[in-house]
Amino acid sequence: MTNLTATGRRASTASVFGVLSLVGLTYSLQASMVSPALPEIGRELHTGPVGRTWVMTAFLLSASVATPILGRLGDAFGKKRLLVCTLAAFGSGSLIAAMATSLPMMIAGRVMQGVAGAIFPLAFGLIRDIFPREKVGSRIGILSAMLGAGAGLGITAAGPIVTHLSYHWLFWLPAAVIVVALVAAIMVIPESGKYPAGGVSWPGGLLLAGWLTALLFGISQGPIRGWTSPDVLALFVGAALLVLAWIVTERRAAHPVVDMRMMRVPTVFRTNVTALVFGFAVFSMVMINPQFMETPTSAGYGFGASMFQAGLYLLPSTMFILIASVISSVLCLRFGAKAVLIGGALIGAGGSVILVVGHNHSALIYVATALFGTGIGFGFSSMSQLVVEVVPVHQTGVASGMNNNIRTIGGSIGTTVTTSVVASGTAAGAFPREAGYSAAWAVIAVGFLIAALVASSVPGRRPRPGLLEAGAPAQRGSGKDVAAVPARAA
Repeated sequence: MTNLTATGRRASTASVFGVLSLVGLTYSLQASMVSPALPEIGRELHTGPVGRTWVMTAFLLSASVATPILGRLGDAFGKKRLLVCTLAAFGSGSLIAAMATSLPMMIAGRVMQGVAGAIFPLAFGLIRDIFPREKVGSRIGILSAMLGAGAGLGITAAGPIVTHLSYHWLFWLPAAVIVVALVAAIMVIPESGKYPAGGVSWPGGLLLAGWLTALLFGISQGPIRGWTSPDVLALFVGAALLVLAWIVTERRAAHPVVDMRMMRVPTVFRTNVTALVFGFAVFSMVMINPQFMETPTSAGYGFGASMFQAGLYLLPSTMFILIASVISSVLCLRFGAKAVLIGGALIGAGGSVILVVGHNHSALIYVATALFGTGIGFGFSSMSQLVVEVVPVHQTGVASGMNNNIRTIGGSIGTTVTTSVVASGTAAGAFPREAGYSAAWAVIAVGFLIAALVASSVPGRRPRPGLLEAGAPAQRGSGKDVAAVPARAA
């Protein structure tokens, strides 16, 4: 293997991180900017609530499948090369969505945009290969937290864009930024080299897409057709069978999409379970909070906020995600990433509980979203560090991609579940019941508490000297953890 560290440091690490931050923030903004505009998109494309939800869900579903596959291909064929290809697909999808005149065309564009979920594992791998070891943990933590920060910032930015331009510009503007990011990536980011990943289990990828699609369709159709209707039950049974087939396929595959043997590592498995809940919570808030704020007061709740005002209610979460992600690396060094992860889950639960009991008071909304943002910032940053600490260097792209992917899977499930909970029992054409929002926030709070419990069982450790140094021996972390992760060299 070439000396990746020496190669990478010929370029300014500040410039490289700047480009990676730009592409990461662009993706996370696009993941949430569409949410407040879904009613207008639905009206123009002549689709109902289920169709509108799939404008969001298609993006997350695509990211769930593309993220681990492209993360592994990046290890095999070069991370910079795959990052450039991913940005090209992201830009093409943005153009298709901007020009969409029908729901299928819009969903096709969103599916192409979702491929950009692979930006994060590819960026994590580049940081691990290029940056000095003492900066790797903090840079991965900050970049990881951008997924949550961008979610809140995107909702805030959507209001002025739609008000003064149109919802089409929610896609035109990112497309322009992607062009800049694509050129910058080609010029600034050095190729970090390749690891012998060997290939990808395409059957595993298809089965992953299959069970997620069946599960999400079942959840979205439950409130409409009834949870015990034959169609909905058939979708759930089909999802369960596809999950079993997927697990069997992945365990037998030489180069699985999601490495089941890696998932047997206690730190990796338990951190990823926690990641599922965090992803569930973030994207659930992105979907349901703007709807609640924009509900007119004549419904008996809500604030009658404009799209821009609804974004301002979520602005504290964005600010505190950024603040928490910056100080998280310091706290991880002092107390350990495990403690920071547990704290983040408990803080997020506190914010969710406040929304359950005090959502009719503006001041409490701001407090709740600030706590929620703090918990997400701590959680996202510490999860990335926990996973990177215990895997061999040649599996960094796969491991970080899997963690990010599981967050995205949680997000795709969360948007569908909480939307269904909010809509449950709502008459056609009526506003959802206030109790539906309270139930959705309660589900999120319980999820955070479960995440804290799972995180408390993660084996605690502090990075040893040289642990994250690029080019160090592949066997890292505690002997117990790494022994469970066989190298997959070709």
